[in-house]
Amino acid sequence: MIGTGLDEDGCIAREGSLERVPAEYAPVVDAARARIAAAFGPARLHSAYLYGSIPRGTAIPGVSDLDLLLALHRSPTPDDRAAADALEAALDAAFPQVDGVGVLLFDTTTLLSEVERHDLGWFLACLCTPLLGEDLAGQLPRYRPTSLLARETNGDLALALPRWRERLAAARTGAARTGAAAAEGELRALGRAVSRRLVRTGFTLVMPRWNGWTSDLTASAEAFAAHYPDRADQMRLAAAVARTPTTDHAVLAALIDDLAPWLATEYTAVHGTKAPRPEAT
Repeated sequence: MIGTGLDEDGCIAREGSLERVPAEYAPVVDAARARIAAAFGPARLHSAYLYGSIPRGTAIPGVSDLDLLLALHRSPTPDDRAAADALEAALDAAFPQVDGVGVLLFDTTTLLSEVERHDLGWFLACLCTPLLGEDLAGQLPRYRPTSLLARETNGDLALALPRWRERLAAARTGAARTGAAAAEGELRALGRAVSRRLVRTGFTLVMPRWNGWTSDLTASAEAFAAHYPDRADQMRLAAAVARTPTTDHAVLAALIDDLAPWLATEYTAVHGTKAPRPEAT
């Protein structure tokens, strides 16, 4: 029996396409394509991709963000990052349909490398929709929902925990220094990032047993809940926070200080630890 999100051969099907982009977002995508080409040009840019709710066709105007990945011919430079930051700001300001814009930058060597084969390579081949240039997915394998894929996509959750705790502590004490509005904004951003990561990690923990793929947060939480009923309520809470970020310190502390460390330990026990990446230079 073919699982959800798989093709007829049992491989993970690419989940998005330009045909699924909602009509409200067509101008956003057209502008992104044009502005990426203008900002980077063929000398720097190999290809560009959409990912997230917009190419999946599930975006909600005024709520969903625009997610982009740019594959460069060489390692990103500070100038490339500055150009990406300017692109994010310009698109976010121009289109009320999107609530934030994010641009990931990688070079083609990294995206096609052996160490990234089951992480960034899988991400591009299965979760990204081609927008500009030659699709790198043609140089990558097809993927199945295996323990190897689970390990390499989310087997490094423990590394994120100290940073999350630092951000939560800073937000707790930062209201007097930066103002309540800024502190609340940081809490919402932290909650969104943490909860999304936890739900996706919870799902990939059980993905090989579930035998399929989904990016839907509710479906991901329920797939996890079927195998870990004692943690089901916490994972459902994480899915709710991912959809509607909160500034409640107690909720965020429960996710960061309780669910997250348990999940990191269980993940390592089931799938092992993600292969180490080379140190950045």
